[in-house]
Amino acid sequence: MGYKLRIWLFYCGILPFAFSFVTLFVMDDMNMLPVITCAMLITGLAAGFFAASSKQLPANVSARYFPVVLPTGYTLVLWAIFMLISGGFYGNSLWVIYVLLHLPFVPIGFIASFSGIGILYFLAPLAYNAAFLLGFLLKERIRKPKPTGNINKKQLLSFSFVIILAIGVGSFVQWHRSQTVLPSYGFEYGGGYSSTDLWPYDISNPENQLPKLSEPATFTIKDKYLILDGAEAAFPVYSAFAQAAYKDMNLEGSGEFVSFTNTIYAYERLLDREVDIYFGAEPSADQLKMAEEQGRELIMTPIGKEAFVFFVNQKNPVDHLQVSEIQGIYSGDIQNWNEVGGNNEKIIAFQRPKNSGSQTLLEKIMGDKRLIKPLKEDVPEGMGGIIEQVADYRNYENALGFSFRFFATGMNKNSDLKFLAIDGVEPNSDNISSGTYPFTANLYAISLKDNPKATVEPFLEWMQGPQGQKLVEEVGYIKLEEQ
Repeated sequence: MGYKLRIWLFYCGILPFAFSFVTLFVMDDMNMLPVITCAMLITGLAAGFFAASSKQLPANVSARYFPVVLPTGYTLVLWAIFMLISGGFYGNSLWVIYVLLHLPFVPIGFIASFSGIGILYFLAPLAYNAAFLLGFLLKERIRKPKPTGNINKKQLLSFSFVIILAIGVGSFVQWHRSQTVLPSYGFEYGGGYSSTDLWPYDISNPENQLPKLSEPATFTIKDKYLILDGAEAAFPVYSAFAQAAYKDMNLEGSGEFVSFTNTIYAYERLLDREVDIYFGAEPSADQLKMAEEQGRELIMTPIGKEAFVFFVNQKNPVDHLQVSEIQGIYSGDIQNWNEVGGNNEKIIAFQRPKNSGSQTLLEKIMGDKRLIKPLKEDVPEGMGGIIEQVADYRNYENALGFSFRFFATGMNKNSDLKFLAIDGVEPNSDNISSGTYPFTANLYAISLKDNPKATVEPFLEWMQGPQGQKLVEEVGYIKLEEQ
């Protein structure tokens, strides 16, 4: 077997395929990215050292080193090309071609796709091929006799230029993407829908922390329970309503009637008649249009008041913003904190997914001003693949985020957050109740006008009555009678 064929077919083909294939059986619950990368580095280094121990190496220096260097160059050049055409998004289906062009590493590519760790498409072959080159060169330093002849400087410069260019192009695409796309954060709870553990507010939890009435409820439903769903921040409210008003309900099956699928999906379920009452902020323009197109007339019943708040890290010296400054930040006209009295740092302005309750209110604040594209993240999806989604808030020192006050102070409390005054008004209970705070919003219970169930209307009336408002207040919202 010729030298080149032995290097490419055996050392850079059969061996890495065998090592990759073994990973299909040994990988279990391990942290795949570092484990597979380290395994490829170790096996590549050993293979390179072993390959350089052969007594049948070409005497000419160029003939000896070119086949060993080529696999690393091949991997880097292909990576740069695919980074350009995919925009650095490893969830792009084009990366399947990249994997197929690295046949020895197809088993690892399969694992990476199944687990949603797309960067392994590139890291696995690079780790092996680069380590193979390093192992070969390390052995060469102690090998005798040394290869003869001189390296073709023109070829060396050309090859070096191509490698540097490939690394530069791929790295630039990665850097550019990092400005708007963050590492995966993901949601841990509620089947991936919730960023917060909702178990403390679940009526099937015998130790839940929901408020309870001190006297029997003046309105109750037995047997024919209404199906409730809504926004994450509203879950404790409608759970408390159900706990008070639903009598003799099997707690193990309560999730069928007191469900949570987040703002976007819960609203769609309402329009599809899968849900009787949806709880959350006012619908977005798109959601209202959706209702109109489906011929659904919404009944929007206010059940409490809430504040839409903006917050920063405690270490951020900025304590307040004007409405015009918020518009400037989220339109991209203001990009540095020093423009609003802060440090000389870029503003990392987080948003929420379109049609979520808080994003809808941000759009309302923006008026006719355009919104900058939201920060995103790459998230592993289900049985493989990677998707892009709007990045959840991270409390970086230069970050700006927004939410509903109750969610940020109660359900998802973070002592490192600082709530900003807007136009000089703090988002406290008195200012929210009086309407002085500029971003005061209603919490709604939304139903369909043509819902035939007789208990819907009296249930909504009870929510606005003394007992319902007592629960609203004890959960942490502002009750309606304080308007």
